[in-house]
Amino acid sequence: MNSLTQPLRDEHKDLFPSVDQIRQVAELIGEASISEVRQGVEEVYDFLAYHLKPHAEAEDAALYPVVQKVLGSPDATRTMSRDHVEIGRYIEELASLKENLSNGTLTSEQTRSLRRVLYGVYALVKVHFAKEEEVYLPILDQRLTPEAAQEMFEAMEAAAHKAKDAAHVR
Repeated sequence: MNSLTQPLRDEHKDLFPSVDQIRQVAELIGEASISEVRQGVEEVYDFLAYHLKPHAEAEDAALYPVVQKVLGSPDATRTMSRDHVEIGRYIEELASLKENLSNGTLTSEQTRSLRRVLYGVYALVKVHFAKEEEVYLPILDQRLTPEAAQEMFEAMEAAAHKAKDAAHVR
């Protein structure tokens, strides 16, 4: 059954394999070669910084204001935006950690830090998507008109393009 919010559900579905890759890379640490770990961390970082973060910025700019309006409260999405801040913090920490992966081995501190960051961001993103899909999207499906939904998705797409352009400039 298609719903008004199907485009966002489809986008999440497209992101899920990369989200699962975060966990898979965390599981490599201590089991695979440093070069395999380094490559996995690079791929996870690229996904987080250049795909997930722009997606989050688009939600903050275009999805959450609609949810706030529909629910009648500017605070209705505050916890979700807080998730985005925390995801950004994990991305920054992962950027720092990946810069130190040039050695041939991982120290025990690097191992612990990489696992903590990767498992932490994985869990946060999984729960975040579940909250959106189980709480917000059904509400929007019930209360938005097709025109309002289309307008929201166009605004999200524009915000995502702007965020991706900014991410590649940094």
